[in-house]
Amino acid sequence: MGERRLWRALAGNRRVVLGGGVVVLLVVVALGAPLLAPEDPLRQDLLDSLLPPRWSGGDPRYLLGTDGLGRDIFSRLIFGARIALTVAVVAASLAAILGTVLGLVAGYFGGWADMVISRLVDIWMAFPPVLLSIVLVAVIGAGLHSVIIAIVIVDWTRFCRVVRAEVLVQREQDYVTSAVTIGLSRWRILLGEILPNLLPVLLVLLTLEMGIAVIVEAILSFVGLSVASDFPTWGGLIQEGRQYVYQSWWLMALPVACIIVVVVGFNALGDGLRAVLDPVMRR
Repeated sequence: MGERRLWRALAGNRRVVLGGGVVVLLVVVALGAPLLAPEDPLRQDLLDSLLPPRWSGGDPRYLLGTDGLGRDIFSRLIFGARIALTVAVVAASLAAILGTVLGLVAGYFGGWADMVISRLVDIWMAFPPVLLSIVLVAVIGAGLHSVIIAIVIVDWTRFCRVVRAEVLVQREQDYVTSAVTIGLSRWRILLGEILPNLLPVLLVLLTLEMGIAVIVEAILSFVGLSVASDFPTWGGLIQEGRQYVYQSWWLMALPVACIIVVVVGFNALGDGLRAVLDPVMRR
């Protein structure tokens, strides 16, 4: 597919446009948080606690109201986007790198390497991923770096299985046979010939994994295993809002809505990219 045709196909796909718009909005909000947030997300004012949103007659200064400690919900949601974006990009990228390398080795070299990696994947995927993430973070210690490490350790298997299956198909193609005939080394064939053909699949997997990473980070924040409890995260906001769900339902509903929108955006982008880049689905 030519470059112009590719861009036209991407622009003409509703899921790519919708998902891409959500992702761009997340990036803008996360990077511009200090400029976009009207209040300090950590500033407390007990005299202004549990104020309703502006549309419900609340203080005009607080667009989405305040929490139990008088902190501005709108500002905390904006700064929470920074954690979500950081985890989505860093954790998903590292999981993709680790899983892709192991998948390439298992699929192309075969033999004992394939056997060891495949058995490791089977064992790893036997554990519930969220439960395994919680256990890992509890062992490593709470913190953003621990959340990222846990997601990478748990989710590299998704990339490994898909990449291994794709490599098994690609290594039987004529272009690989030609590369072997002219004397290219195994690693040059793997990295220079096969890997570029896997990039569309990896791109789709990466966007889907970003959505999963956002959910996992929110779960770990909810149980108090992510960043410091006073720093705003969407999962932490849900946990705080749960205490006031009957009197101030928006405290819990707003961060839930943010997570849903971001995850749906990543999934829509991944589905749209797959529809555009996958030659089978284009037929």
